[in-house]
Amino acid sequence: MPLPGDQGLLRPRASGEVVATYPTYAEAQRAVDHLSDARFPVESLTIVGSDLRLVETVLGRMSWGRAALGGLASGAWFGLFVGLLLGLFASSTQGWFSLMLWGLFYGALFGVVFGLVSYAFTGGRRDFVSTQSLVAGSYAVLATPEQAAPARALLADLPSGAGS
Repeated sequence: MPLPGDQGLLRPRASGEVVATYPTYAEAQRAVDHLSDARFPVESLTIVGSDLRLVETVLGRMSWGRAALGGLASGAWFGLFVGLLLGLFASSTQGWFSLMLWGLFYGALFGVVFGLVSYAFTGGRRDFVSTQSLVAGSYAVLATPEQAAPARALLADLPSGAGS
């Protein structure tokens, strides 16, 4: 049941008939692009990922040096940003450049300190660096019931891998 005032624009919908399924998101996206190129009303389509998995890729071991370097980099960027913002109000070019350099320096310094302190608080737990991503096992292209048959017909023309 829709919420009052909800036109369905902000909430994702996962309804309709399956038009095709693909093993990768890129192939599902390619199918929707093919339909768009054929002037198909793509607003009646939805791409739904199924069999979701959280994949964490371990990039390396966390160390004091890596914690310091990561803190230095993020602190330097933040300090540079603050220096640039303060530099907008500087009266001279030399003052602007000086503010930018001091912001970079102090940002890097505090970044190293915070990076090392935060690593110390982990107490040896999670001594590795990683990235996480959500991956689906397959992707289905869905269409509204009235648009499903025309979508299937257009996807039959899609060369190499029209989906199952």
